[in-house]
Amino acid sequence: MTEPKPTASRRDFLKTTGQVAAASALAGVAVPAVHAAESNLIQVALVGCGGRGTGAASNCLNVQNNGPIKLVAMADVFKEKLDDSYENLKKAHENKLDVPEERKFIGFDGYQKALECLKPGDVAIFATPPAFRWVHFGEAIKRGINVFMEKPVTVDGPSTRKMLILGEEAKKKNIKVGVGLMCRHCDARTELFKRIQDGQIGDIVMLRAYRQTGPVGSALTEAKPDGISELLYQIKRFHGFLWASGGCYSDFLIHNIDESCWMKDAWPVEANGTGARTYRENYVDQNFDTYSIEYTFGDGAKLFLEGRNIPGCHQEFASYAHGTKGSAVISSNSHTPAKCRIYKGQKFTKSELVWAYPQPEADPYQLEWNHLIDAIRKDKLYNEVKRGAEASLVTSMGRMAAHTGQTITFDEMLNCPHEFAPDVDKLAMDSPAPLQADPKTMRYPVPQPGIVRDREY
Repeated sequence: MTEPKPTASRRDFLKTTGQVAAASALAGVAVPAVHAAESNLIQVALVGCGGRGTGAASNCLNVQNNGPIKLVAMADVFKEKLDDSYENLKKAHENKLDVPEERKFIGFDGYQKALECLKPGDVAIFATPPAFRWVHFGEAIKRGINVFMEKPVTVDGPSTRKMLILGEEAKKKNIKVGVGLMCRHCDARTELFKRIQDGQIGDIVMLRAYRQTGPVGSALTEAKPDGISELLYQIKRFHGFLWASGGCYSDFLIHNIDESCWMKDAWPVEANGTGARTYRENYVDQNFDTYSIEYTFGDGAKLFLEGRNIPGCHQEFASYAHGTKGSAVISSNSHTPAKCRIYKGQKFTKSELVWAYPQPEADPYQLEWNHLIDAIRKDKLYNEVKRGAEASLVTSMGRMAAHTGQTITFDEMLNCPHEFAPDVDKLAMDSPAPLQADPKTMRYPVPQPGIVRDREY
């Protein structure tokens, strides 16, 4: 089997269905080259005020780059989240916040109102559940606004096709776009990549990645309580629902997948996988509790990925590369510090150690913002959409393999017609949820490997 050729596949899709949706969002819009305005003030709007959005906004405001930055607008569908985010940011950055009550927006149209507060060349942070990413990104492109968007940027084939098209539109308009795969900005991993490319461990023949933890986020979700709509409950517990986030697999495992593929300098051509719903108790979400995926690259090399969200089990959060001349630790304890190392053999022992990145390491969450703001101020080409969309697609490829029990190729995932939430751009506060529970059991559709084989639920 040959390595996938995403560029050719995307050219095909530029001529087909995805183009229509993306192009309609941009019709009749003429946007000038986008960079920091002459005033040198970069204004920021935060759309999605949960923990990750608040963290991204804080990193943005922490950038020390010879120019002022201010947060001027915020939007969310939950007032309490917006208020909490504002108070937390105010404690750390009070002199960089200018968000009066009239620039705090609640509702599904809040992103539009927040973007109206910006001028071309400013920055929007998109940190809502990823189902909304292409919708918000399209609006930012219309307005000539630079973007930072959290990962994953897509959750299925159709949204990936839309995102690839939007990424090209942003590039044409010189809009700077950062994607929250911050490990790519890590100094230690960057040095490790260079050393691997120089042949220090030989040809990579196997990678291993693990995110084996207890329950994280809203991955384990119980039935909807009274007092909240089905739609808002699913958004609030977005890790539990595939349409909103790609589930715990996409939201949590994408970093391990992305950093491993980076070191291999390739995307896998296919995936096989298994998984199980083990400890369900009263949980009704769509996730498996365990995932075991075998990714195969074009040259036959493998990436073995293990994910688990079960308390009381062995825990590991790390990625490794094995080559014909040695091995490497890509990350060894969550995302940072990476503590990258190279060994002359396949044993990770002191006697085999030949190189280790010096400690301490700079925070990659901050570095990704330093790089984006620097690109805006100096008007450098900066567009991470293609890589972010492909990383999201490869993640979905492994998830679909486990959920269906089938071998899923890169191009099959890209071509997959199952769009989890085709009308996500039309949602309002009183809309029905894209996913409905069985009225008798109050449980949601779940993957059935080997039974439902052409879609995940």
